[in-house]
Amino acid sequence: MARFFRLMSFKYPKQEKLKSKRTIDQLFTEGQSVAAYPLRLVYLKTEFEDNSPVKTGVSVSKRYFKKAVDRNRIKRLLREAYRLNKPQINTKDEQFAFMILYIGNTMPDYETVEKATQKLFGKFEKAISK
Repeated sequence: MARFFRLMSFKYPKQEKLKSKRTIDQLFTEGQSVAAYPLRLVYLKTEFEDNSPVKTGVSVSKRYFKKAVDRNRIKRLLREAYRLNKPQINTKDEQFAFMILYIGNTMPDYETVEKATQKLFGKFEKAISK
């Protein structure tokens, strides 16, 4: 039983964070997307030197949320929902860059973000299996 939990890690370490400006630019120019309101996932199959299966970033528009405090709160919710639901993503032996965007214009609660994240990952699985 303990071995099962070791394989399914709920951590979000630094090596899984999307930081490369070049990769982010490439993600938005060449990437594909799926949406589950109020979230949108932009993804791109790519190669990383550190062999991490997925690198993820989160973003919230300044257009709807002028205060940095609000944007930061939403980003914390997005990262937490991603961290708890990332075992749902099955990328096989492929590597992906993800950017999770909050496209709503109202302050969400955690349950809304959690359900949208699960739906978003389900749509992503269908998209890459085609």
